[in-house]
Amino acid sequence: MVSFSDTSVAFANRTNKELLIAELIFRSFNSPLLVKMGSDSLLGFLKIGLPVKGLVKGTVFRQFCGGENIRESLPVVGVLGKMNVGSILDYSVEGEKTEEGFESAAKEIKKTIEEASKNPNIPFSVFKMSGVADVDLLERIQSGKEKPGDQELFSKTKKRVFGICKAAFDKKVRIFIDAEETWIQDVIDRITMEMTWELNKEDTIVFNTYQMYRTDSLVRLRNDFNKCVENQVYMGAKLVRGAYMEKERDRAKENNYPDPINPTKAATDELYNKGMIFCLNNKQRLSLCAGTHNEESCRILAEAIEKHSMKKDDQRVFFSQLYGMSDHISFNLAALGYNVAKYLPYGPIKYVMPYLVRRAEENRSVAGQSGRELELIQSERKRRKASKA
Repeated sequence: MVSFSDTSVAFANRTNKELLIAELIFRSFNSPLLVKMGSDSLLGFLKIGLPVKGLVKGTVFRQFCGGENIRESLPVVGVLGKMNVGSILDYSVEGEKTEEGFESAAKEIKKTIEEASKNPNIPFSVFKMSGVADVDLLERIQSGKEKPGDQELFSKTKKRVFGICKAAFDKKVRIFIDAEETWIQDVIDRITMEMTWELNKEDTIVFNTYQMYRTDSLVRLRNDFNKCVENQVYMGAKLVRGAYMEKERDRAKENNYPDPINPTKAATDELYNKGMIFCLNNKQRLSLCAGTHNEESCRILAEAIEKHSMKKDDQRVFFSQLYGMSDHISFNLAALGYNVAKYLPYGPIKYVMPYLVRRAEENRSVAGQSGRELELIQSERKRRKASKA
């Protein structure tokens, strides 16, 4: 059975100082009040130009991000690569609202594709549709409440997305299109499937993302696979549990429609694990990236790979976690020979702050997440002290 308890493997790339900083960060995440006050204060300080950038960059930014640009992030890519862990450069700048901003973001994403094409430690590229498209436009298109000029803007959006995916196709780089809120996800799925049918004819290049906390997630996964079979193309599926639960439930209640999120964590876990097995059962045409921080799901997938008599490093199956989190999963799996890649966010600090705030809130809200991280870090620090005694 796969074990994730070896902290000497999990934190081999972290110095004593880095472990101490990580411990302080995850301690703070255990306090909802501290998370709220700290997040609001840092956002405010950065907005008005107070000199807190150095503090942020040396602590929470360093824990969860690679750097402010690709060049700064490459040393981290190299360190992870030496431990057989890949990196997925994730341009995490948010809040663009103009066509110029969307074009700039698309240009940066293409740079990550170029870097991936020549760096064996970068197995995928990734982008969010909302980073290169107007969210309000996507919502209007999905709901059928279009305004004059929307179809022209939507055509530009699809052309921009195709340009990104075509760049990945030309460089033979696999690319994830991340999942977002349900009120724009259908139109994202539609665009993603168009890219899939166009570019996945000979190999898996484009991956769609499935949030398994949705009640319809497994049905959507199966339906999309059937469409890929009908169109004789390969399919890429990245499975995650989901990131917008509170927002989804609040909106469903406010607008009086059924909650799209599973009623319990156990229900989500069941769908997630079934989704992984479905992908593995259809591995001849379907490639899987299991984006999860759940130890049990990782064990189930590792055991399923063995049952299917697949090589551990079969390129059709990857495990993935966020940089700075769940290192005990990532590095122990990599040490056993499985394919692992860390999401490595990067971007100017003031623009990446919304991402960092979400990491803090996620660690606080996900049951046991920050406590588990803290427990493992403390265990490794004690082990190191004992080894010197």
